[in-house]
Amino acid sequence: MVAEPAPLLRLENADLGHGRHVVLAKLSLTLNAGERVALLGPSGAGKSTLLAALRSRLAGEVAWCPQSHGLVPQLAVYHNVYMGRLERRSALANLWNLVRPERSTWAEIAALCDELGLEGLLKRPVAQLSGGQRQRVAIARALYQQRRIFLGDEPVASVDPHQALRLLALIDARHATSVVALHQRELALTHFDRVWGLREGRLELDAPTRELSLADLDRLYPAADSDTRIRDEAGDA
Repeated sequence: MVAEPAPLLRLENADLGHGRHVVLAKLSLTLNAGERVALLGPSGAGKSTLLAALRSRLAGEVAWCPQSHGLVPQLAVYHNVYMGRLERRSALANLWNLVRPERSTWAEIAALCDELGLEGLLKRPVAQLSGGQRQRVAIARALYQQRRIFLGDEPVASVDPHQALRLLALIDARHATSVVALHQRELALTHFDRVWGLREGRLELDAPTRELSLADLDRLYPAADSDTRIRDEAGDA
């Protein structure tokens, strides 16, 4: 018999939002250890709210990659990646390492950045990078945290499909479990184990990808409903 995956987190009829403003009402779902979950839904459906709730509840187990990147533009790539582990060292040690990096720390971050296609950029200010490069720096900082769970709010939105697959493979190699918000529906089906689909503040879809098709994912998006209705009306005419 195959053992059931262990639940890392379970929500039962939870209201999630900001203060008194509820974005996701009566939400119930389970995140299991070892799962790769794609989080889908139109803008404003509550993806960022759900990720924030997971991050809060899982706390120190999570490597976090926000949609806004959360980088310091004036600082170099090295400094931005190093900031992923600030809480693990004293303020004095961090200050020294930011001003005069230890050789071993520099080498570790350089090797990680090389894997992400950022070789030769460690001294360059983030403000001088392209959007795709900044996204990879944000991923590097998250990977540098060395947590077992990866949470990403559209971490591959600014890169091409080939680069997206490569980055997701690097994320998978370092994290047993991941929840990643995406807009690429094909990528959700080919790379992830499960899909959570949000629409209008509700969990409309929670299923293994092996049971889903692109048509199932299209139903999460209002534009897809309009397109289907137009085709049906044209067929009836």
